Amino acid sequence: MITIDAKKNLHTATGDLEAHYELSVSNGEFITLFGTSGAGKTTLLRLIAGLEKPDSGIIEVNGDVWFDSARRINLPPQQRSVGFVFQDYALFPSMSVRENLLFAAENEEQRRNVDELIELVELSALSDRHPDTLSGGQKQRVALARALVRRPKILLLDEPLSALDPSMRQKLQDELALIHSKLGVTTLLVSHDITETVKLSDRLASVASGQIEKICSPMEFFSPHALSGKLQLVGEVLKIEKDDPVFIITLLVGSSLVRTVASADEASLLSVGAHAIISTKAFNPILIPVTKRTTSLLI
Repeated sequence: MITIDAKKNLHTATGDLEAHYELSVSNGEFITLFGTSGAGKTTLLRLIAGLEKPDSGIIEVNGDVWFDSARRINLPPQQRSVGFVFQDYALFPSMSVRENLLFAAENEEQRRNVDELIELVELSALSDRHPDTLSGGQKQRVALARALVRRPKILLLDEPLSALDPSMRQKLQDELALIHSKLGVTTLLVSHDITETVKLSDRLASVASGQIEKICSPMEFFSPHALSGKLQLVGEVLKIEKDDPVFIITLLVGSSLVRTVASADEASLLSVGAHAIISTKAFNPILIPVTKRTTSLLI
């Protein structure tokens, strides 16, 4: 269990504010911190990791006090069981994939686990390559594996997939879900992506102006009103086209393009790059197992 009740004065583009984070996270839970840029999401990760110091408050993990202003306790980052994955990878350019992971290992057992982690993120064939020869998605996999070398209690992910193209982002989302399922590490993810949040998270913590305003399931947050539809999908709006008397909306749902009709009033509420929930009341699916034959029919 992670318990946080901490305050920190922040200097933002819109002025100074006092952030106050109150959050409890269960062991093995996947929490997404969701909010606009400058809301204070990354600061919360840095406070947990010990990269920044709260002005006051307490941070406790499984009964161990990592920070307590009243008792003057502030464990340095190296004494906190945390793996941190940054958006810009932060890999050592002069080291190979394996060497980057070995550098993070503290003991022989962790060094023995390096090849297992490399295999887990599907980079065995590239283990001797250097970062400048890897794609963005491959670099992010290395950064993720390196963060897991010490088997941390907490994995902190600061928008790790935001710079990747949609297909690679979806693939790494699947890998993150698989890794979380296999290792069960408590995870906090900073994300602006609704699809990613819904796909990965047990709960969402909405952050605004340095405050956690609401904690709930992703679907409860993105669907504040009860919907009676049998199908709900979250998609990113790619194109809005007028086709009198209606509008044609093109959305990216996962890796698939979906086109749907919207009224002028509905279209006025949408913008390219925004996200929307597609809900239908007349969805009666027929489920067909995927086989070589059915797969060939889809191509």
